[in-house]
Amino acid sequence: MQINEKSYVAIDYRLSLASGKEIDRSPEGQAFGFITGAGQVIPGLEKGLMGKAAGDQAKIVVDPQEAYGEIDENLFQDIPRTQFPDDCEIEPGMRFHAEGPHGPVLLTVKDVSDSESVKVDLNHPLAGLQLHFDVKVVEVREPSVEELAAVENQAAGCGCGCGTQERSDCGSGCNCE
Repeated sequence: MQINEKSYVAIDYRLSLASGKEIDRSPEGQAFGFITGAGQVIPGLEKGLMGKAAGDQAKIVVDPQEAYGEIDENLFQDIPRTQFPDDCEIEPGMRFHAEGPHGPVLLTVKDVSDSESVKVDLNHPLAGLQLHFDVKVVEVREPSVEELAAVENQAAGCGCGCGTQERSDCGSGCNCE
């Protein structure tokens, strides 16, 4: 069976940047599974997998427009220093999880030049970057009724759509620290 719209797909993957720096991979013996067309992975990766079958390997390069988008300057904001923990020495590059109006967000400290506010970047940490996937397709099949129901529950707001704390789930966006 080949990967098409609404296939259950399991892949072993390695994600790196153009520099070759590895930023994520599937744990040994734990293929990452998802259903195509359900918005569980970035569009560029899904497109690159279409037509592949179990056993196929691929190198897929995904430009920012098909991943997390370009860096949006409007997402650089000044936040009052009082919104951060008192006992924390805040430095550029630090990441914090915060609650936004639409749920949890990850923010990256860009500048701490004044004592009143902290400049943060609310862009996804992988925004503006070209992503390089080395993928092996482990499994392709029709999704089960339970798997389809779980996807529908995620779309309805039941859960954040994240995988484990240990990986970014091929770009699901919940944990990329």
